[in-house]
Amino acid sequence: MLEEIQDYWNARSASYAEHNLEELASIKREKYQSIFLQSAPIPLEKANVLDIGCGPGIFSVILAEMGANVSALDYTPKMLEKAQKNATKHGVSIRFFQGDAQNLPFETGCFDLVVSRNLTWNLNDPIRAYHEWYRVLKKGGKMLNFDANWYLYLYDTKCKEHYQKDRQEVAKQGIIDHMTDGYPDAKKMETIAKSLPLSKIHRPQWDRQTLESIGFENITCDEDFYQEIWDESEKLMFASTPMFFISAQK
Repeated sequence: MLEEIQDYWNARSASYAEHNLEELASIKREKYQSIFLQSAPIPLEKANVLDIGCGPGIFSVILAEMGANVSALDYTPKMLEKAQKNATKHGVSIRFFQGDAQNLPFETGCFDLVVSRNLTWNLNDPIRAYHEWYRVLKKGGKMLNFDANWYLYLYDTKCKEHYQKDRQEVAKQGIIDHMTDGYPDAKKMETIAKSLPLSKIHRPQWDRQTLESIGFENITCDEDFYQEIWDESEKLMFASTPMFFISAQK
């Protein structure tokens, strides 16, 4: 399964990176900077930060520009190539690692902050992943996870109806639909998603319970986070899959 997921994201690396890079030139950059400043357990200039599932390196670049000592990990070689190019373009130093988010190649208790976005839904063993993220955090360190119920519509009837209405409304408004337009591998991802455990689970309730069982404390789940980070077209496009923000401390 890991190799199948890797092949998919290797193929999508160029288009995914292009879409995400727009964030570095948008208001989102400042919004994420604010979140990182408020959430970091110590000043970022002194923090060792791990960006898990870094993709094209958006979070990595932002955090490195803020003075953090950033390590970035992704399982997909072509995504890491994009991330390395973005780091060079923005003049920041980041250590890159190819590896599995569910089996991290780092020592126990070496990071002050762990961040991740749009990754956990894509894992075949998210419980193991959360255990690993807890392991590599220092005592008092924090984990920030941004994700959504991306493929819940494959299993939930109401969510599917909402998802289909999203597609109709986006088409009516003449907006490029990133869920379908120019996305020839959409069905391939749906096939992969059907075999992933979180596709059928309502979140972030599951995340809170899992994090508590692992030992995380001070857990907060912001289910309205998308309202402050997405633009109007994204709110329309992803109305059935709003992004949430989880913060938890070791």
